[in-house]
Amino acid sequence: MNDINTATTVTTARTVERVIAGQAVMDGAGVKINRVLTQQLQRRLDPFLMLDNFASDQPNDYIAGFPEHPHRGFETVSYMITGRMRHRDSAGHEGLLSSGGVQWMTAGSGVIHSEMPEQEEGVMEGFQLWLNLPASDKMRTPWYRDFDSSEIPRYTTDAGVAVQVIAGSSHGVAGAVQRDRTEPLYLDIDLPAGSTFEQPLPPGHNAFLYTFRGAVEVDGKAVPALRMAIFANTQGSDGVRITAPEGGRVILVAGQPLNEPIAQYGPFVMNTQAEVFQAVQDFREGKFGETAATA
Repeated sequence: MNDINTATTVTTARTVERVIAGQAVMDGAGVKINRVLTQQLQRRLDPFLMLDNFASDQPNDYIAGFPEHPHRGFETVSYMITGRMRHRDSAGHEGLLSSGGVQWMTAGSGVIHSEMPEQEEGVMEGFQLWLNLPASDKMRTPWYRDFDSSEIPRYTTDAGVAVQVIAGSSHGVAGAVQRDRTEPLYLDIDLPAGSTFEQPLPPGHNAFLYTFRGAVEVDGKAVPALRMAIFANTQGSDGVRITAPEGGRVILVAGQPLNEPIAQYGPFVMNTQAEVFQAVQDFREGKFGETAATA
């Protein structure tokens, strides 16, 4: 088989294990969210802990934003389809996440941040993905980077499929972020009507897609808008194949499992309950975010 980072075709595509509808929740100070990857799926979709999709043209659904709150032990990946959100954190970082941009934050040993809308009307739409850190990195120095839309690598296939590579590599195009241990792949894929897209994947990686425009088909199964398809870890498969009879846009996410214990208490994700208790204590004692690194 060709190198997984440069291969463009799939010989044996993965099947779909199940199609899931998200849960309507409120987070932050009252932001309405479709939580697609819930805590019950963390072991199945290791190393990913959560996926939220927010999309509304009603300001009351998002205007209150996400005031200051802590994180420890994982990474957050915020991808803004449309809208503007201001980030500030206890390590002194500040950035504006705007349409098409990505904010990647490694909470590591602990950071307190806020994410507040900088718009009073119009559509706000995007995603936040939580990516776990291995035990060896959970207490690493926090890290933060904003990527403007123009900094996200992209390409278009011969079939007219437009792909943005947020993380990992696709068809020989390296994404904005690489991670050695979890090897995340994060693609925004816009498929015109009648097109097909293939993405090779390592056989051991967990993978899913989420449709947020139109509809797509995988393994003969329809995945309509606001649904997530979990790909089976089919023995002998070498990737995924997505078709769009009438057009659709999806995010495709995959990564290498950590296969480590997960102990979570809200915004703290560690390996043991003792580590979670320590995180709570450290937060209460003001030990989050004194130092941090930037790229």
